[in-house]
This record gives sequence, structure tokens and C-alpha cells, in this order.
Amino acid sequence: MQEKWEDKHIVFFDGECGVCNFWVQWILERDKNDRFMFASLQSEFGQKFLYERGLETKIFNTLYLWKPRHYYYTKSRAVLQIAHILGGIYKLSAVGKIFPTFLSDQVYDLISRNRMKMTNQKCFLPDQEQKKKFIDI
Repeated sequence: MQEKWEDKHIVFFDGECGVCNFWVQWILERDKNDRFMFASLQSEFGQKFLYERGLETKIFNTLYLWKPRHYYYTKSRAVLQIAHILGGIYKLSAVGKIFPTFLSDQVYDLISRNRMKMTNQKCFLPDQEQKKKFIDI
């Protein structure tokens, strides 16, 4: 039997980061076509994703977007791809692709290093409908 997440784009995020949780909520509110699911990098599912790809499993400063059985994006490219998938006005973010990845990732890394100082939001509690979009909750 096919898992419910296998046809979705999965956003892996730092489950202990207020900024990350803010953006998860932001995506949830705009995901009108039900294209995304979410998993924290600290979860068993998140750790398996990282381990299988030889990625860092202890430091959670990178956002990943994964389409199962296909590809995954990291950092700034993940952000731009999420906006593209959301569609509508968010597709305008594609202009960000004109910048080389190493430059846009430098901006991403700067934000990532300072993210814990950027918000006091600590915990996001999804409602019953939103819980269906999370893996390992």
C-alpha cells in the first residue's frame, strides 16, 4: 500500500525553531492544493531522510524539500521551489533563481545563523486538519 506522503512534497524543518515553525504555518495557510506534508528533522522520519542521503543528522540549520522517489532541494532553492509549487503570486519569487545558488545560500545561511534571535515563538500546535499533513506527529 502506498503511503499518503509519497505523492506530496515534504518539507523537512527544525522542529525546535520558532522561525521555522512560523514558515511551516505560513505554507499550511497557503497550500490550497494540498501539495505539502511536513516532518521535523528531529523526527524518526526526518532522521531517516538525512541518514539515507549522507546529510548532517545532528545540526538542523537547513530546510529541505523532497519529492519522494525524485529529488530534493536545500536552503534557498528549497524556499524558491516551495513558492513555485504554491503558485499564484508566489511564483514571482522565481526571479530569485537569477542569483547563483552560492549567493542566495549565503543569505539563507545568514538568516539561519540568526533565526533563534528573530522570534520568541517556540511551539506550533497544529489543529486536527493540519495534523494530517505532518509525518511523525
